[in-house]
Amino acid sequence: MVFINKINGILKNWKKWHLLQIIVLLVLVIILSFFGLLYFFSKDADISELKNELPQPTVFYDVSGNVASKVSANKNEGVPIKEVPESMKNAIVAIEDHRFYRHNGVDLIGTSRALFRDLKAGGMVEGGSTITQQLTKNTILTSEKTLKRKLQEVFLAIAVEREYSKQEILQMYLNQIYFGNGAYGIKQAASKYFAKEVKDLSISESALLAGLIKAPSALNPYEHLEKATERRNLVLAQMKNQGYITNRQYENARQEKVVLNDMGGDPFRGKFPYYVDQVLDEAINQYGFTQDELLTGGYQIYTELDPTMQTAMEQTYQKDALFPKGNDRLVQSGGVLVEPKTGGVRALVGGRGEHTFRGYNRASQLKAQPGSSFKPLAVYTPALEEGWKITDMLKDEQMTFGNYQPSNYDHQYAGEVPMYEAVKESKNVSAVWLLNELGIEKGLDSVKRFGIPLDKADSNLSLALGGLHKGVSPLNMAEAFSVFPNNGVRVKAHVIKKIVDAKGNVVAEWKVQKERVTTKPVTDNMTTMLLGVVEQGTGKPAQIPGRETAGKTGSTQVPIKGINGLKDQWFVGYTPQLVGAIWVGYDKTDAEHYITPTSGTGSSVIFREVMNEALKNSPNQSFNVPHIASFIEQRKKEEEKKNSFQEKFNNEVQKWEEKWNKQKEKWDKKGKNKDKDKGKGKGH
Repeated sequence: MVFINKINGILKNWKKWHLLQIIVLLVLVIILSFFGLLYFFSKDADISELKNELPQPTVFYDVSGNVASKVSANKNEGVPIKEVPESMKNAIVAIEDHRFYRHNGVDLIGTSRALFRDLKAGGMVEGGSTITQQLTKNTILTSEKTLKRKLQEVFLAIAVEREYSKQEILQMYLNQIYFGNGAYGIKQAASKYFAKEVKDLSISESALLAGLIKAPSALNPYEHLEKATERRNLVLAQMKNQGYITNRQYENARQEKVVLNDMGGDPFRGKFPYYVDQVLDEAINQYGFTQDELLTGGYQIYTELDPTMQTAMEQTYQKDALFPKGNDRLVQSGGVLVEPKTGGVRALVGGRGEHTFRGYNRASQLKAQPGSSFKPLAVYTPALEEGWKITDMLKDEQMTFGNYQPSNYDHQYAGEVPMYEAVKESKNVSAVWLLNELGIEKGLDSVKRFGIPLDKADSNLSLALGGLHKGVSPLNMAEAFSVFPNNGVRVKAHVIKKIVDAKGNVVAEWKVQKERVTTKPVTDNMTTMLLGVVEQGTGKPAQIPGRETAGKTGSTQVPIKGINGLKDQWFVGYTPQLVGAIWVGYDKTDAEHYITPTSGTGSSVIFREVMNEALKNSPNQSFNVPHIASFIEQRKKEEEKKNSFQEKFNNEVQKWEEKWNKQKEKWDKKGKNKDKDKGKGKGH
């Protein structure tokens, strides 16, 4: 009986052991099948969106080779893992994924724990994600908590681990994770919270940053310092428990006071936006780059920018009092400064109000009629080339040229005036008359040499007054006027000197483009007359205190009957070392939106303010040409001499008339006496 009972007991135990073996075997089969499935499906997981690239901005350098601005399509800037201190890497691993170096992308223990808690709660409440899983979630997937997304995350994480090393994964993670306060990536975080480079972070600072990842807003140290400090201490404790720091390092770091210091982000990011727009446009249109390449390739672009001049122009454009008041719409403007000897664009602003990235840039993309500012290019330069002198007399009277009847802006006519006077007072009829005398072809040829684009519709006498079919931009006009201070040579205006790629190779470089437009004697004479415009004529508001300044005003009338106002207002001028062109007007002119000239505002005043500030650190220079004051004085003396001669002549004539009259009276008396004597004789 006892034997039978023992046999039965053995059988029962054998059955239990056998059942346990079966259960264990089934569990092992399920686990192996699960991992087999994971491996199988992870082979097809698409991780192409994940790139182990360090996001680098495109950096713009000024004319002196200093950093001036940065732009990027990325919201962060990458740091190589070798520049990240061990304390930062260890802090992240200790608090976010302490088994990071031991799993293949998925931590089965952590995932099982999270799954158990999710099942217990009846929903997805805990992530249980490894660093690799978080990386895939942040770069490839959405942050929604669903079973489908969780499985995708697992497949992708395994695929990532198969493709990249642990250090590469950690580098991508640190450069893309959000640390709060707009700080994406460890570089921005170090700057935002401690005003430091990543390599200079201490153990305490590393722990604080690592602690923020769980809940960046709730743990924001600028608003919740106590909570952030508690979280930091927890990270430090984990680092100590996992052997990353010693007890002494732990105590020292725990006692370290949190000192926040916001560097305010990268001071160069987004700086000088209109100039940057022009650089990007030039790189795309002249050197064949795409916008995507320029914003993601980490290029270094060396430019002609002068930051002092650019700042001067931008600050001037913030002074609303210098601009005509707008009628429910902002009066717009575009301006540019060019160094005449090199053609380098030193400053450029393409509009007022809010800037739009690569939006409408009025400094270079505007097409507006230049008005009388065109006269030096289309009329007076070719006239001087043909042998006319600045003292030669030009007609100034109402006249018609076929169907074209120009008129002076003030409707005043002097009959005839010297050329310098016609330029100084911007006489329209004189300019048209002179172009007619020269022939339109002479004017067209001159304008083309100045680099101004024309079409067939521009072949008429209105060319003299800037009546172009398409129009010009401030950049066109500045380049053209640079001929005058550069002794007759035009150098192509440009913003880019060279472009260097991320590997240090020069991939594009400016090659000087220059053309002899006219002679130095011609430009000297033009400068003399344009000095007169600023010193005594229509350009007086553009006078820069203490500096010789030459230039020309220009305006166009509103093409609507019954409205006496301006559509476009220009001033293009120069000193010996700098050329400036300013346009003011509405983007769209209509019966309600046009410029009414007001003292103290407008293109001439804006030019003066921009140039005065831009040149404040530059020495005064002279053109070394005569000023029209000497010609005016000479003409005055000649007029006085002429008047004096005429007066003397008239006096002499009067004297001779008086003598003649007296002599005649004597002769008349003698004649009468003879007649009387004859009469007496007959009577007798």
